[in-house]
Amino acid sequence: MTDNWIPLSDPDYTEAEFAAAAMALGRTQQSNGPLTEAFESAFAAYAGRRHAIAVSSSTVGMLLVLKSEGIGAGDEVIAPGYSWFQTAQAIPWSGATPVLGEIDYWSQTLSAEKADSKITPQTRAIVGINVNGHPADWEKLRALADQSGALLIEDATESIGSRYQGKTVGSFGDVAIFDFSQPSALCCGQAAMIVTDDDTLALKIRHYRFRRRHERASLTASLRPPLDVGITEHAAALGLVQLKRLPEILARRKQVEAWYEAQISSFEGIKPPYIAPGVDEVHWMLYAVHLGTRFSASSLDALVEDLDTELVEATAYCRPLHLQRAYIEQYGYRKGNFFVTEKVADRAIALPFHSHITEDQVAFIVKTAKDASINVGAGAAIYL
Repeated sequence: MTDNWIPLSDPDYTEAEFAAAAMALGRTQQSNGPLTEAFESAFAAYAGRRHAIAVSSSTVGMLLVLKSEGIGAGDEVIAPGYSWFQTAQAIPWSGATPVLGEIDYWSQTLSAEKADSKITPQTRAIVGINVNGHPADWEKLRALADQSGALLIEDATESIGSRYQGKTVGSFGDVAIFDFSQPSALCCGQAAMIVTDDDTLALKIRHYRFRRRHERASLTASLRPPLDVGITEHAAALGLVQLKRLPEILARRKQVEAWYEAQISSFEGIKPPYIAPGVDEVHWMLYAVHLGTRFSASSLDALVEDLDTELVEATAYCRPLHLQRAYIEQYGYRKGNFFVTEKVADRAIALPFHSHITEDQVAFIVKTAKDASINVGAGAAIYL
């Protein structure tokens, strides 16, 4: 673009990351090697889980979890249709039926009360997403999963660093999935991590991920044809440095968040960010603004275009799954099925959020967004 372009996200890399990448490129083994194992070990310790398995993407990670649990044709998996990284898209790939659930208006996470009505004898798993960094109501989702006998999957792809009831995200599901591609605070290109305390599940996932040389004659490993979806040593090297620097990265993003709040709070009628009971700390993945009630999906798109004209990258935070063609044609979903999801999605815009943004740029972004909202005839934006 240009030097004045303000991107939606930008990885926080230093000389340490560049040196690590150069070191990895000089190694003989370029994928699924000792650096990957070191990254897995370090991340398991960070998450407080027994096992961490590195995979190529969070969507693939979800697919491996479902396959390892034997979830497929004839089974149902409950998941919200509202998020940024749509790991729920792996559900159809597994052969199972995605049963989309409504979200809570304030937290935008899966409503346990509304998910309860979706439980059937075919329900095999429940997917909760820590949407844009805000933890889901894991206490209620845990109770629902225990009551129904379903596997509880924690989608932590948007929430690294956030905390709920004294624990870091990734601690609450039977298995959890993190994503390390943009716009995650911890970024190492294209990679993800599955964490769990279940020894058997971890073994199955590893067998599906790829087959190590010494496992090629193993009767156990050969029961599950591998997909070859590990990560490169280059990505693992970046991940190790990013994980070590994570407190610093998150602190710098908190400073950007404070600048945004200072600028936006000067507008009349602004609401502070919602933090649900039991949530100790939220690290936003993107800076999401909830627009006024006069906004519609079309006026949101016009606002994004106006910001683009001013060299500010913004985007609608979510395009709900139930409104996407594949879900309409294959599962019969229609507009109007999820009132809260649609209402929030039509008015949620993501603004640039990363540690390289300056205070002056934040002021420019907020002023430009306000002017653009007036230009499209929908009034001023309201922070959610």
